Formats: sequence, C-alpha cells, structure tokens
Amino acid sequence: MIPENRWQAPVRRRVLSMTGLSVLAGALGTACDTPAEKGLAGQPAGQQRDNMLQPVRTGPADWDGVAEALGRVGDMKHDVAYHLPLPRSDLTVVSHGVTVRPALALSSHLSFVRYSDGGSLLMGDAVVTEQELQRFIDVLHEQGIEPTALHKHLLAQTPSVWWIHLHAHGDDPVAIARGLRTAFDRTGTPEERPSTSQRPLDLDTSGIDTALGVRGTAEDGVYRNTFARRETVTEGDMVLPPGLGSTTAISFQPLGRGRAAVSGDCAMVASEVQPVLKALRHAGVELVELHHHGLRDEPRLFFTHFWATGDAVALARGIRPAVAATNVVPIRNAAS
Repeated sequence: MIPENRWQAPVRRRVLSMTGLSVLAGALGTACDTPAEKGLAGQPAGQQRDNMLQPVRTGPADWDGVAEALGRVGDMKHDVAYHLPLPRSDLTVVSHGVTVRPALALSSHLSFVRYSDGGSLLMGDAVVTEQELQRFIDVLHEQGIEPTALHKHLLAQTPSVWWIHLHAHGDDPVAIARGLRTAFDRTGTPEERPSTSQRPLDLDTSGIDTALGVRGTAEDGVYRNTFARRETVTEGDMVLPPGLGSTTAISFQPLGRGRAAVSGDCAMVASEVQPVLKALRHAGVELVELHHHGLRDEPRLFFTHFWATGDAVALARGIRPAVAATNVVPIRNAAS
C-alpha cells in the first residue's frame, strides 16, 4: 500500500522567468516544409470563434494553493500554463532491450490554465502501471476528474505501463489538485526530487536540429524537438494556449556512438493521419498507438505514438517528412 503521506514534501518557492505570449509568438518559427499556412480543417491559423473563453496570464504565486495541494512546485509556460512534471523515477522499465529514462516516455504531466470567466482547466497525462490502472481511474471518477484517453507510448515494456489523459474544469483549481493528489497517492509516483545538473548528451544534437528544422532542448538525459499546431485549438468553449495538448514531440535517448532510442508523438487532423503513418513506416519507424487526447477539441486532433532505435540523425531525417505532412510550426527552445 502506498503511504498517504508519500508526497508530503515541503513546497519550495522559486523565481521563474516570465516569457509572455509575445515571446511565444517570436519563438514560433516557420514550419518545416508544412503543406499550408491554413489549418487543414479549414480554420486559418489564429482564427477564433466568437464568445470563446480566453486563457489569462498568471504567475507562480497564483498557483501556490495547487502546489501545496500536490506537494510539488511547477513552473510557468508562456505566462499562461502552470506546468508540473511527475516523472516515474520509481520504475525501471525496459522496452526492446532499452532501459527507458523517465524523460523519454515515463513522466506524468499536469497543466493548469485560468480563463476569463474565472474558471480553471486541468489537462494532463498520467503514467501508471497495469496494477495501478483500474484503481487510479476509479479514484479519478470519484474526484470528478475525467480520463479522456487510455493508451500506450511503448509497444513492449516490462513492467506493463499505461498512459491516461486527464481533464477537469471548475472554479476551484485547488480542489482539482487535491483530487489529483488523492489519485496519484494510489500509485508509486515518487515525491518531488531536486533537479540534477545536465550532462552533455552523447548525441549529434546539431545534426538532429538540422534534420528536423528546429532547435531542441535537453532534459534529464533526453533531447527533445517540439512543434505546435498552427490552428487555434479549442476545447469546448475554451481556447487552448498554444501547444497545450496539441504538440508534436520527438525525444531522443542516447544509446552510445550516435545511436538513440526515439519516442515520438505526432499531432494530426484526420486528413493528415494516413500520410503521417505512411511516412513513419517508410522511415522504418514502428507505430505504437493512434488515439485522441481530448473529447471536445476542435479541430479534432489525432495523435500517433512511435518508436525507433538507430542512428539519431538518420532517424531525424526519416521522421521529418512525417512532421512536414502536418500543419505545425516549430517551437524553438521549448520544454514541452
């Protein structure tokens, strides 16, 4: 049984840089070989429907209650989303002979956004073992939090691990955070640990960046390149901040001598799905999952998880046509 006080770590305050939405706009470069400037669902980039709720800027202090309820401190993404990673560093997961680092495919993530009506949105992705899965979902339901997708990031893994997308909306984000804490306390998710210094990666990151057309970022021994949908994405009557729940991310875990294990997630509208799947298979990449993240998003987005091992730069070159088949724009220096 997981102790109920597993996450009773002291909440630390820290000063975080505030980039601003205008900086985000500058960070979004031109898409690499994207098919059109217009969303493939017929919605031009940046267009918004009338009477939609808009996200509002917040700072870390606005989320102190959430941090206290969860027993860990997050950071701000673009002055809008309060983001908390929950890596499953308690697990030793092996897939296709590779011991998977938490940053590659084993980190739960939670994001909170406040809206113009005073309400708050939670979106997240939780990593649970098969033994934890059913009880975790039961507790989510008890706490009024919606599981919106149940899926895999890895084809074969020991132990068996599942990923669950999370959604909640309400006037009290602290109550939502307490509900999440109750659910995660039923898992082996460890309490917050201090970040470690980054070591140089045994990868040709410049070659990967050139191949994919975007500069990536290093995090906990993994290198990640990220893209966001060009369209304005909505969830019900809420406009989602750029990239929230709608990113394409390709992560590289070094295996030595320029080789890497690659775990990726590609965001697509319906008309892009088959071109992306074909491009990935043409590159020798293994398909893992085709699923949704949300239940009420527009344009309707699909996501495919994929896996490959081999020369990192060659894999990046092979994956680029799949990314280019979608209406995305690179996010430079993004920690997604």
